This record gives sequence, C-alpha cells and structure tokens, in this order.
Amino acid sequence: MLAYYFQGIALGAALILPLGPQNAFVMNQGIRRQYHLMIASLCALSDIILICGGIFGGSAILMQSPWLLALVTWGGVAFLLWYGWGALRTAMSSNVELASAEVLKQGRWKIVVTMLAVTWLNPHVYLDTFVVLGSLGGQLADEAKRWFALGTISASILWFYGLAMLAAWLAPRLRTAKAQRIINGIVGVVMWVIAAQLARDGVQHIAALVG
Repeated sequence: MLAYYFQGIALGAALILPLGPQNAFVMNQGIRRQYHLMIASLCALSDIILICGGIFGGSAILMQSPWLLALVTWGGVAFLLWYGWGALRTAMSSNVELASAEVLKQGRWKIVVTMLAVTWLNPHVYLDTFVVLGSLGGQLADEAKRWFALGTISASILWFYGLAMLAAWLAPRLRTAKAQRIINGIVGVVMWVIAAQLARDGVQHIAALVG
C-alpha cells in the first residue's frame, strides 16, 4: 500500500507547488512573520477537508452542480482582482515600507477571513481536489484509497508548513523595500493572470450551460 501513499504524495506535490493565491498568501504571511504558522495550519486543514471530499465522493456533487461551479468561479475572479490590486498598489506605493506596515496592522480575524477566501473562492482548488484527485482516487479500492488520500494530505501539510517557515527564515532579506516591491508586483500580476484565466473559463462554462 505504500505505493499508493507515495503516488498520493507525488500527485499532491505536483498540484500544490505552482504559485497560486494560497501559496502567495502563505508566503507573504511568512515574510511578515504574522500568524504564519496559524495560516499554514488552516490551509492544511482546508486541504484535508477538500482532499477527503474529492477522493471519497465529493466530486460527484461538483459535477452535478455546474451553476455552483460557475458561482465559485466568478466569486474567485472578483476576489483575485481585489487581492491583486492590493498587492500592486503596495508595490507601486511611493513609501512601500509604510504600505507594508499598514498591512501588518491587520487583525487576526481579517487575516483568517482572507485566507478562507483565498482557499475556498479559488475554483482551481475544487478542480484539483474534486476532479483530478477525485477521478483518480475514487477508482481505488477502499484501503488503497485511504493510503492515497494520506499521501496527498502529507504533501499538503509538509508544503504549507515548509513554505511558511522558509519565508519567515528569509524574512530579514525579503522585507527590504526593493524585495517587497518585487514580491508584491509578482503576486499582483499572478493574481490578475489567474483571474483572467478564470474569467475566460467562466465565460466558456456559462456559454456551454446556456447553449
């Protein structure tokens, strides 16, 4: 059964490694050393729920609710545009250190709400966990399915804690004004690119539903 465990780790790593809203948020919180381990824990917990939901039958719910997927898609587009604009505004600020300090004043609950939005309003999360993992893991026998899910969950936990702690360790170098401009600029552009891709997919999805 270890083969299924390592297969889950490999696939989970392949899905989670690309830079996306969730990874960018965890990285930024690590650089700021602001509740970064709590955010890593909540991201891992969210992934556990989504992975188990996808592998153990949740994919059928999503596939039978195309309008729900469309709603999540456009909610994600709106959020990513807003989040990307915030990052770009910080990058273009005449006093990026002051802008970053303003971000650091955010309370714990606002950060938690933002993390939940980054995770649960991102349609790619559902496609990865419910469609990709669900279609592969759902075909396995019960015991193999559990080992496969455990491997995928292990990859998620290791990644989020590793990313948060690595970013916190590198914080002294990454919290300079120049580094903050570059990081926020990259995050803003990535968020808008993902939003544009989601909007394109959303238009095609609605066209297919209407047609």
